Amino acid sequence: MNIQELTRSLKTDNGSKIILLVADGLGGLPVEPGGPTELEAAATPNLDRLAAENVCGLAVPVLPGITPGSGPGHLGLFGYDPLEVQIGRGVLEALGIDLTLGPADVASRGNFCTVNASGELVDRRAGRIPTETCARLVEKLRQIRIQGIDLTIEPVREYRFAVVFKGQDLYGEVEDTDPQVTGVPPLAPKARNARSERMASIAAEFIAQARAILKDEKPANMLMLRGFARKPPIPSMQELYGVRAAAIAVYPMYRGLARLVGMNVLPPVANLTEQIACLRENWEKFDFFFFHFKYTDSTGEDGNFPMKVKRIEELDARIPEIMALQPDVLIVTGDHSTPSLLKSHSWHPVPVLLASRHCRPDRATTFGERECILGGLGQFEARYLLPIALGHAGRLQKYGA
Repeated sequence: MNIQELTRSLKTDNGSKIILLVADGLGGLPVEPGGPTELEAAATPNLDRLAAENVCGLAVPVLPGITPGSGPGHLGLFGYDPLEVQIGRGVLEALGIDLTLGPADVASRGNFCTVNASGELVDRRAGRIPTETCARLVEKLRQIRIQGIDLTIEPVREYRFAVVFKGQDLYGEVEDTDPQVTGVPPLAPKARNARSERMASIAAEFIAQARAILKDEKPANMLMLRGFARKPPIPSMQELYGVRAAAIAVYPMYRGLARLVGMNVLPPVANLTEQIACLRENWEKFDFFFFHFKYTDSTGEDGNFPMKVKRIEELDARIPEIMALQPDVLIVTGDHSTPSLLKSHSWHPVPVLLASRHCRPDRATTFGERECILGGLGQFEARYLLPIALGHAGRLQKYGA
């Protein structure tokens, strides 16, 4: 029996409320040897107060040393084993903007990018073009025609868009065309197995036509495709944990993640103020709230240590508004670490704060990496965090006689 089977058998509904507040990419690293991380450098009086009164720890998103993408990072926080449930980024992007995916469709996330005259990448995100520009470019891409394939192409946000390929014998085991570095050309789509060869050739044709369409655009004169995948069948959070779950997220991909695990995705919001208002308005309707804050990740990816600190401080300032709702359990953590030093996701464990009147307080006095490593939750795999929250909320019955 695995942890999900166990929680399914022990779940009970006592009306308690849980908030999972995910500060995306929360974990960091010192810029100078021995210096503070972004979280440690930030002035976080509200989170520090909660840490001093409750319990902390560090969560390993997948396994030690493994750097997770956003999909695996969130799946672990939702209580799913990210090694067993593998979801392509394309599926998340498509679901996040309410596209319909059939069981045999393949979805991919697209990134507009900038290449030089030699075809080498100069900017993998095309300067984070405005969403309005993305929508205009997507309209141009809709002239692409591939025999035997029905294409759906929709803008997502900034430089990102989603593509759904519908046709016969399509499989998603195709490598990303994003090399993850600049100074080299985008990669060609490459099938990981024989059954995905057709999909790889279709993706190559899509990119070839797109190159011709975009060649005179500035700065988004090329595109890359990532996360080819079919939608996997997985049990919902209500089936597994007995909670009516809702998601409050600005960015479409995280809305897609929530929809995939059966959450009710609440109406789109534009910023933190609207997210808190949405939480307040829907408080009586749901048991579990996934509250996603993106900007600790994007500032880390930009290598902007001071701005990541500022974003953490912005989030901390709003904690009293969230606590005013008196959740039975509040979890504050991240789906992975995004140190400004590395400008990317990393393998480092992520700080976790769990506030509940049923917790056993530890010796942590502030919320930061150094304190959390000594916290009462210890260091554990992120997929166990939700069962810990359910236990603190009184939502799991006793196991055995």
